[in-house]
Amino acid sequence: MIADLDQTIEQLLVDELPIKNGEIDVKFDQPTRGWSARLSRPTLNFFLYDVRENNVLRQHQWERMVDVNGRIAATAQQKRTPFRLDCHYVITAWAAEPQDEHRLLSRCLMALFRYPILPRQRLKGDLVAQPFDIMARLANHDRLTNPAELWGSLDNEIRPSISYLLTIAVDPWSEVSGPIVRTWTLRTGQTVTLPQETSLTDGSEMVSTFIGGQVLRADEPQPGVPVAIKGTGYVSTSDQKGIFTLGSVPPGSYTLVAWLPGGQPIERAITVPSERYDIEI
Repeated sequence: MIADLDQTIEQLLVDELPIKNGEIDVKFDQPTRGWSARLSRPTLNFFLYDVRENNVLRQHQWERMVDVNGRIAATAQQKRTPFRLDCHYVITAWAAEPQDEHRLLSRCLMALFRYPILPRQRLKGDLVAQPFDIMARLANHDRLTNPAELWGSLDNEIRPSISYLLTIAVDPWSEVSGPIVRTWTLRTGQTVTLPQETSLTDGSEMVSTFIGGQVLRADEPQPGVPVAIKGTGYVSTSDQKGIFTLGSVPPGSYTLVAWLPGGQPIERAITVPSERYDIEI
């Protein structure tokens, strides 16, 4: 994943500077004294000096997987949300003359400033399937606050450097399959046994049954469709994936109604509880 990020950065610079006939090298090495002494041509170096999780973008939750049509299968697939990693690079330019290094840094800045989000058509390898945009922050003032420490640890002379921060998604999780939850029950009441036991006092228990389904037309989810149980006050609207939720519904037989814009109401007989409440048109 990180190697693919290196390739993406290199190709972006080759296209945007532009770099022709290998006149400038783009490297991702540790800029030690011995390394810099061996350089034979002008070089832009992207040294990856730190990788850490972005805790601001952290999401510890499950996401529901759908097929290419957005339809939920009979067997549910869920997966944990990916980790978001901040990749911290330090950019340096190496040439025979300081003026050449400054020109090279300037051209690099102008090229990278144009892309606060890396274009998806430029991504390489596994980055092509990134679930989120790859955000970039260049020359950020709160990075490399003490560059002398970095250069001291590299045993090299301090030189102009630019911070470059890219945030990528890393997905180590596997999909987990299980039955779709279409009916769930909420029990409420009084208790005097907490926290030792979670039982409810006899006679105080109230049971609420919630149902869920999906509105489909030719296997395509239909968002924004009003759905109701005929003759009751239970009304819902399908979301972007066509999913609706109604509750709390007492057990029994009902008629489920959906109103599509410009069409006739679609009715379906249902029993609560049941295995499915999908409305197909």
